[in-house]
Amino acid sequence: MLRQRRLRALAGFEPGSDFLVHRVAEDMAERLSVVERQFEQPVLVHGGLPHAADQMRATGKTADFRYIDLCDVPGIEMTKQVHAGPDYVPLEPASADLVVSPLALHVTNDTPGVLVQLRRALMPDGLLLASTPGAGTLGELRESLLAAESELTGGANARVHPFADIRDFGALLQRAGFALPVVDIDEIVVRYSDMFALLRDLRAMGMTSILAGRSRKPVNKQLFLKAAEIYAERFSDPDGRIRASFPVIHLSGWAPHENQQKPLRPGSAKTRLADALKTPEHKLPR
Repeated sequence: MLRQRRLRALAGFEPGSDFLVHRVAEDMAERLSVVERQFEQPVLVHGGLPHAADQMRATGKTADFRYIDLCDVPGIEMTKQVHAGPDYVPLEPASADLVVSPLALHVTNDTPGVLVQLRRALMPDGLLLASTPGAGTLGELRESLLAAESELTGGANARVHPFADIRDFGALLQRAGFALPVVDIDEIVVRYSDMFALLRDLRAMGMTSILAGRSRKPVNKQLFLKAAEIYAERFSDPDGRIRASFPVIHLSGWAPHENQQKPLRPGSAKTRLADALKTPEHKLPR
């Protein structure tokens, strides 16, 4: 299903429909630009489009990328591509010094397993940079569809993909064995004329539902009309345009190496907190 969505979007590519991929690629390249390293063996994993690799090469920090993806990455030589499903990272252990995963972890069935594979593919002191839609993505659309279907039929089906919370990804990085993990979130809000304009963009991005457990019953047009009405009532600005949320979680972590920073052992501090803050000890928070 994911391959079908991707191929359909690429075949009917609409200029500008990749705005979210561009925005995330620019953000990820900016994060790489402050790293004082050169990366000679970078790999882009399940990015769909080469935007993140292009932006990162432009920083002067990387050599040419290799690509792992579900289907052909547009504009990239076939000799630099390997095809694999989103739950697989067919890289030799310790074969990459930089692994980049833009907007892909949310379509994996075994996200912890994928992160472990990414960790194993990194050389010691290699860097992972990843981004993924987080909890709250398309929350307005989810609520509108659920409310409309509940009102019209008395029940509801899941029609928007589930997204993990930022705290979950922080824990998963540690569980996968990454050192110095960092997780933060970029709250992106896009405005549309109506819900149908949003749905057209999602289709053009190849980001419509791929849930295996989705309802197979044909959807009545009335459901979408009612959902669009609820969306406009609950999530529109004073000018009548609706909001669509795309909170993007950014993750980074390093493959462990002996020269990396290490946390101090408990009790090894040489200065008391009260002395450093010049605060009486009884006033320190407990």
